[in-house]
Amino acid sequence: MKKKLLFIMPGLGAGGGERSLVTLLSQIDYEKYDVDLFLFKHDGIFMKALPEEVNVLKHRDDYLAFTQPFIDSLKILFNASKFRLLFNRILFSLRNQYRKGSAVTEQSAWQYLSMSMDKLQTKYDAAIGFLEKTSIYYCIDKVDAVKKIGWIHNDYDKLGMDVGFDGKYFKQLDEIVTVSKECEHVLKKRFPEQVHKISTIHNIVSPKLIKKLSRITNNDLYNRKAGECILLSIGRLHPQKGFDIAVEACARLIAYGKAVRWFIIGEGEEREQLRKTIRKHNVEGQMILLGLKDNPYPYIEQCDIYVQPSRFEGKSIAVDEAKILCKPIVITNFSTARDQIQNGINGTIAPMNAIDLASAISDLIGNRDKVNELCFRLSNETLGTEEEIDKLYKLVGG
Repeated sequence: MKKKLLFIMPGLGAGGGERSLVTLLSQIDYEKYDVDLFLFKHDGIFMKALPEEVNVLKHRDDYLAFTQPFIDSLKILFNASKFRLLFNRILFSLRNQYRKGSAVTEQSAWQYLSMSMDKLQTKYDAAIGFLEKTSIYYCIDKVDAVKKIGWIHNDYDKLGMDVGFDGKYFKQLDEIVTVSKECEHVLKKRFPEQVHKISTIHNIVSPKLIKKLSRITNNDLYNRKAGECILLSIGRLHPQKGFDIAVEACARLIAYGKAVRWFIIGEGEEREQLRKTIRKHNVEGQMILLGLKDNPYPYIEQCDIYVQPSRFEGKSIAVDEAKILCKPIVITNFSTARDQIQNGINGTIAPMNAIDLASAISDLIGNRDKVNELCFRLSNETLGTEEEIDKLYKLVGG
């Protein structure tokens, strides 16, 4: 008899966690598992990449009303005489205005959002909250499952969370999974009473699939000019990803006389601020925000250097993908950087500032011997992680 699994995720936008989930779901043996997926938002570029075997659960009417824009939500709830829910919608809005966008705000707002959700009626063999915060809270509060698993995709200490709030939920989890040994170390230090539950399952990446998708077009995606160096970064437009550092580094490269254009694939709340920063540094022609791309791999394949200027990461999927495509890689020295790059061996780790980042990139531009050496070493690494799915099977009792 098939085991019944539930995965919980905020949405399927263009984030590393979202890409990780879709890849994991593509690897599951559906002859052994039935899989439901609960999404808080039924949108995002990865929706169409879901395997057809995955059953996406529908929302109940109260939740749909609760998550409408504020005034629309109040009108719907009032007309339906849902006065208690209306009151909670007001409190939810007020809470979200306090320290807007912070992790602590999202944590504390859960009590109001959760009022719009019923418990699921299905009994699952395992339920997996696949991202920190609301996915895990939903897993604990709204799901009946033999085993409950929480998944942390970042360096927990960099998330700005209320440890006490999460501690209450983590106690109710059977397993806590994270994506790198450094992230595992941080969690064990922060939650010593949960050490026995914490383990690492690396993000699943498939070299065969990535290489196939990277060669889906032969067109010059960058309209490359003679003698220029194409830099590429991928990530959500958010302060975590350090794209403001990248803009200043780009300006410095141009000041050094380097012919570069630096492209960023991604979308997010920092777009307008980044545009202002780009104008401030007068690099409108050299720093290009490409937005979202369903298939970023041809862009990685055709770039000259891949750059990840992040302030923190759990384990960057984009860096793993650039390694698979044997690109010269420069990353900043975020806490988990050495889980992916050996400095000077298969890439470069630069101090987390624009001056040093620009210097590290400059050292690679035109240095064909160094570039070839880095790429050769990457070509000899074993980079696929498809076998990580077996660790999940073990956790869910497969």
